[in-house]
Amino acid sequence: MTKLPTREEALKLLEDHVKDDYQKLHSKMIATGLEAYAEKFSEDKDLWYITGLLHDLDYFEYPDQHPLESMKWFKEWNYPEELIHAVSAHYWKKTNEMPNSKLAATLIATDELAGFLYAYSLMRPNGFDGMEASSVKKKFKDKGFAAKIDREEILFGIEKLGVEFNDHVSFLIGIYKDFKFD
Repeated sequence: MTKLPTREEALKLLEDHVKDDYQKLHSKMIATGLEAYAEKFSEDKDLWYITGLLHDLDYFEYPDQHPLESMKWFKEWNYPEELIHAVSAHYWKKTNEMPNSKLAATLIATDELAGFLYAYSLMRPNGFDGMEASSVKKKFKDKGFAAKIDREEILFGIEKLGVEFNDHVSFLIGIYKDFKFD
């Protein structure tokens, strides 16, 4: 019998395990993006939101083992297999678990891109307001900008999700322009 934590329980786990403010913000951005996609795809919004919130739960404490520690915890806590698979597959290069669900593909497509979009928003006078997918694409091609962002990972996730780059970027911009960054 699996048990999905409530949003409040998941947020408490995030607060307990992640002490870096940016990592917490990142997890909340991913959760918000996944929730919006869940609504678009008529999927379970709580499952998708909580998966996004917890996808990097062990990263702060166990960066070299990430996401393997989370996998142990999630199994021990009887979390749904779809959540466990998505979190494992989002780091498929380490776990060798390829994404085989829409949730997993969406997590991969959204994870690194959210960080890229956030970095781009910080250099713009109006943040996400007025941001266009075409300008993001130009920045995306500039390997010197947000150099640590894994562009191949983003493209892999978008391919697995089966959407166009510009459509995915525009969708997330629409979500993040209303996101509370505090």
